Amino acid sequence: MTEDPSPADEYAMRLALDQAQNARLVGEVPVGAVLMRAGQVIATGYNRPITTHDPTAHAEIVALRHGATLLGNYRLPECELYVTLEPCAMCAMAMMHARLKRVVFAAPDPKTGVAGSVIDLFAQKALNHHTCVEGGLMAEASATLLREFFAERRELARQRRDARRAASPDPQANFDPIPAGEAIHLDEDPKP
Repeated sequence: MTEDPSPADEYAMRLALDQAQNARLVGEVPVGAVLMRAGQVIATGYNRPITTHDPTAHAEIVALRHGATLLGNYRLPECELYVTLEPCAMCAMAMMHARLKRVVFAAPDPKTGVAGSVIDLFAQKALNHHTCVEGGLMAEASATLLREFFAERRELARQRRDARRAASPDPQANFDPIPAGEAIHLDEDPKP
């Protein structure tokens, strides 16, 4: 962020970080979002793609869906969204379609972030709506939460692998089978 954040911005981002913690507690990537209007919380959301079997259930989409339902309109021009990680393309387009006034994110996402890290969809003049975007508010707190989450997941995977190796003299036990329904992402680096 270019200037000192307002107490209202810090409050909203702290709520988003709490939502990210909720995601972490249920085994989801810890990303949280809070939709605000005139200083009041309208809706919250946290990542739920794994638990809901819904690839669109990112924190931002969950908060936008709840907010639109509560306000009775898919357009949210008086609202601001606070999210702990730079939005992906799907979320950014949903934000613009909702006509959000402003988006504030914490940590940049060098792999899929489209508010300047990979590309900047919000700066595309050809699009019909433009949302003000600010990044970096409480970035370190968000990045730390993400790093800890992925470090824990890597450690658990290592422990499972070591336990299988110890339990079986079969050399095939050294290979990790892919559990049914679980995807492999060869290009994915879980470190933010």
